[in-house]
Amino acid sequence: MSLFLSRRLARLDAKDLKIISLYSEDPDISQEEVAKRIGISQPAVAIRMRKLKQMGALEKKVGIDPLKVGFHVAKVDVSTTNVNKVLSKFVNCPYFLNGFVTTGKNNLCLLFMAEDLSTLESIVDNHLRVNEDVKDVEFNIVVSAARGIIAPIKVYERPEDRPPCGSAVLCRDCQSFKDGSCAGCPALGHHRSSQEKFHYL
Repeated sequence: MSLFLSRRLARLDAKDLKIISLYSEDPDISQEEVAKRIGISQPAVAIRMRKLKQMGALEKKVGIDPLKVGFHVAKVDVSTTNVNKVLSKFVNCPYFLNGFVTTGKNNLCLLFMAEDLSTLESIVDNHLRVNEDVKDVEFNIVVSAARGIIAPIKVYERPEDRPPCGSAVLCRDCQSFKDGSCAGCPALGHHRSSQEKFHYL
């Protein structure tokens, strides 16, 4: 354990850890119930929660579990000479779930979700395999998740002017979109959805 991490954990007492544990088990638990469980007042719980959130020790994410609603999730391991440059291309991509800088042969792990496998393959083929900063790509489909996956959803009220990934090619001009192998980008309004209620990711 690093000295930095040890110091941060030292700032958390037993009640802080219990609060984090209770919210991990049930994100919708009330402050009143937390107060009752750990034997302090509700205002004291609120103060502790504010401190924990400011520290980054207590966070709550809301979204869908893509595997439960019929989406596919891809784990893409990448060997690249420029981790930050490659990762930054996907930060605003509607299909992007998360990215991790790692050690070893592959120094970047990316998670994507989409309604169909061919769209995931198109993302990898058109945005990673052709990237001059990428040396190698390993593409795998996630079959199941032990604790589930939370994916935030963004609805685009109006199409964006430019691709959020910075691509010079618009979906409507891309061969993968033209031949139907890629569903397109929801951010640009160039998107064919097989699940209308999730037209925008």
